[in-house]
Amino acid sequence: MQGDLTAGKKFSGRSLFASEYAVSPETIRRAMKLLSDMKVVDIKDKSGVYILSTDNASRFLKNFEGWNEQREARKKLKDLISQGEQINRTILEAYLRIEKSLDAVTTADRQIPTFETRIGSQSKLNGKNLGSLQFWQSTGATIIAIRRAQNLIVSPCPYAEIYHGDVLLYVGDASTVQTVEQFLNGNSERNEE
Repeated sequence: MQGDLTAGKKFSGRSLFASEYAVSPETIRRAMKLLSDMKVVDIKDKSGVYILSTDNASRFLKNFEGWNEQREARKKLKDLISQGEQINRTILEAYLRIEKSLDAVTTADRQIPTFETRIGSQSKLNGKNLGSLQFWQSTGATIIAIRRAQNLIVSPCPYAEIYHGDVLLYVGDASTVQTVEQFLNGNSERNEE
């Protein structure tokens, strides 16, 4: 159809255009009204639609193409902003999950090796407090609890005293077991002081 319409020429009615372009007659009516407002066509009641200006039609098409490109660019920008917001939400959710997991109490992947040694009746350390023993300096182990009969004193303070029958729970490597036994119950220089 391009190029075969000239100024002053009448062209087909809405029904024919509607079937040719597979749109409703109402869509064609609105399109004709828009073209009339742009001084591309003149709609005469009971007479038909006439071409007013092919120059105006060319300008309208150029403007429409630019407008359509702008509309597509705006739509693309809106979609990108929406995607960016979704990415930001996903990043924030991941960050909050990481923060929550760092704040949560977790169990160690590996068990810390704990050992026990009972204070013998002959121990020279009976009645002494933990602070005066210099336990870690002498053995390389750290006392974490004292079991006394049915009671468990967890993380005892330096003023806690040890007595015959108490069981000291401590952490250290396997090599500290013999050193602790000797320190608590043996005849080491430390016990003789």
